[in-house]
Amino acid sequence: MVLGVVMSVSLLADELTIKPDAPKSYIVKKGDTLWDISGIFLKQPWLWPKLWRLNPEINNPHLIYPGDELRLVFDAQGQPMLVKGKPELKWSPKVRKQLKDQNPVSTLPLNTIAPYIRYDSVKSLAELEDLPKIIGSDGGYKSSIDGFKVYINSDLIVGQSYGIYHKGEAIVDPETNENLGYNIRLVGTGKASQSGDMSKKQPSTVFVDGAKREIRSGAFVIPVNEGQKYPSIFTMRAAAQETKGLIVSSVTKLREFAKFDVVMINKGNSQEVQVGDVLMVNRKSPAVVETDDGPQYTEDTSRWNKLANSNYSDYDMPSEIIGQVMVFKVYDKVSMALILHSEKPLRVLDGVAAP
Repeated sequence: MVLGVVMSVSLLADELTIKPDAPKSYIVKKGDTLWDISGIFLKQPWLWPKLWRLNPEINNPHLIYPGDELRLVFDAQGQPMLVKGKPELKWSPKVRKQLKDQNPVSTLPLNTIAPYIRYDSVKSLAELEDLPKIIGSDGGYKSSIDGFKVYINSDLIVGQSYGIYHKGEAIVDPETNENLGYNIRLVGTGKASQSGDMSKKQPSTVFVDGAKREIRSGAFVIPVNEGQKYPSIFTMRAAAQETKGLIVSSVTKLREFAKFDVVMINKGNSQEVQVGDVLMVNRKSPAVVETDDGPQYTEDTSRWNKLANSNYSDYDMPSEIIGQVMVFKVYDKVSMALILHSEKPLRVLDGVAAP
């Protein structure tokens, strides 16, 4: 099985750290991805491209299959590299130059992450005002079961499938207090059974065949797959060096989130964020202040202590990397990203930045 999602060579400037217990070789198994395998050898899986090198005995070194042997070796400069099979490595200045210029790839198939990509979306208030919406149902009530009809204030296409969405809370940028849009959540699906004629105030009819939760009047309808088509191969790359932002929300709305949860960051097309951008998640270490009684955590220091201590001063504590995310959906001022790794639970207001 060919493995999918490409990572750019732009990560090659980072230094590799081989795990102390890394094996000398590994046999690829069904369902493996290069991203997962990289974690066997590296402390930084996202640096897979620097580990992968050209194997002269393989026509296409970018593809691996179950049963292939991957071997950890070192080049003439002592740099680690991963190769397939058991090639005889012959080094020369010409070969080393070729390896340096080689454009290696890393893969992560869409079908591996698809179950974790939620079919939610982000819309501005203006976009929401233009969407068709449910004005009522055949039973005159809200329902969370399949098999009922809802009426839409728009001329729909008979036979077309539609997603039904509820508007969530506003996504607010904590740095600017700007409304970045609204998270809309998929609550059901249905198919248009009758086209309306809004010129005569006659609504369209949608037969609900996939209710996921309570559906009520005011819910928006959008053609199925509109804005939800993902490529089978993502081009993964380190985000532009100037990219820096914050996690501002999550799809689950929980207090903390971890690997394969979907989060939203306060950067989008306006800041030239792209699908496939890899960002590091960072968090500033707990604040520490110097008092007459010695260093103390700010949260443990009373307001009176702050006022009474003449030597009171704040330290500029460092930020530490605690995870990585990959952007998979980009809007104007906000993006959705999948958490690829987290060393501890991530939270809203954690920072994101280019590797």
